Amino acid sequence: NYFSSFGFVGPLCFLLITWLVCSSLWPLLALYSVWLVADWKTPERGGRKSVWMSKWTIWKYFRDYFPVRLHKTVDLDPEQNYILGYHPHGIMSIGAFCNFGTDSTEFSLLFPGLKPYLTTLAGNFKMPFYRDYLLAAGMCSVTHSSIDYLLSHHGHGNAVVIVVGGSSEALHCRKQSHILTLKNRKGFIKKALINGSCLVPVYSFGENEVLYQYQFADGSWKKNMQEMFQQWIGFAPCVFYGQGLFSSTSKGILPFRKPINTVVGKPIPVPKIQKPSEEQVQKYHALYIHSLTELFNTHKEHFGLQKSDSLILI
Repeated sequence: NYFSSFGFVGPLCFLLITWLVCSSLWPLLALYSVWLVADWKTPERGGRKSVWMSKWTIWKYFRDYFPVRLHKTVDLDPEQNYILGYHPHGIMSIGAFCNFGTDSTEFSLLFPGLKPYLTTLAGNFKMPFYRDYLLAAGMCSVTHSSIDYLLSHHGHGNAVVIVVGGSSEALHCRKQSHILTLKNRKGFIKKALINGSCLVPVYSFGENEVLYQYQFADGSWKKNMQEMFQQWIGFAPCVFYGQGLFSSTSKGILPFRKPINTVVGKPIPVPKIQKPSEEQVQKYHALYIHSLTELFNTHKEHFGLQKSDSLILI
């Protein structure tokens, strides 16, 4: 499943590289390295999604484990391009991958004519072999050039999915809370304006409930270590746990079986402005926050939250 594959494929690829270097098969790694140089820009040039992989039967079992469900509020015109802002990040963005990296929740049927591109940190594509796994899973780099390429070189019907809060938001992931790192996240707004792409807020109710995180006190060496890693390598190592392999009452590596309901909101029309001003970016950032808040408040009680629950933006 997703949890085991993305949690262990990376280390397995590292072990494979080490073994190849020390074995008589090192010429294969040399040949791969030559090809890798030629293929280096692929994560920023639309990726290399495997439709066959996105339809693997195993993703349906993965979907039903929680379960994960995708909900449409309005139709999205396939003659437009979109930036979908996904919230919250959670620990592993499980809902983002299930809904937009696979077709197990029938994105292609709910939004015919749209091609989703799930983006992630550029650093994830630097490890040989692991990068190929991510590319096959439909992921692209979240760099500026990658987003511009996706929205300008593939015609219409492109839906670029950005987990806006990123690794900073992962540190604030805790059950029964709705803390979003969004106040100063405006880069995706600027990209929407430059490319004239509609903004669409997406909220996954339950994303924060499937894995629990140990919270370290501010100023502690553990908290400082997390923040240092975030500054140095772009992500923060969260210390989390789920349920045991054989018992839901024990701690372990499996996510909790809590439903994740992903709601895709209404599109916000955005004009195409080659060099948007700070005021224009701020205007559409405020519109986006208003639309996201409205989406959350409209659906929160239907998915088990209290009327008093609210988003906290930092």
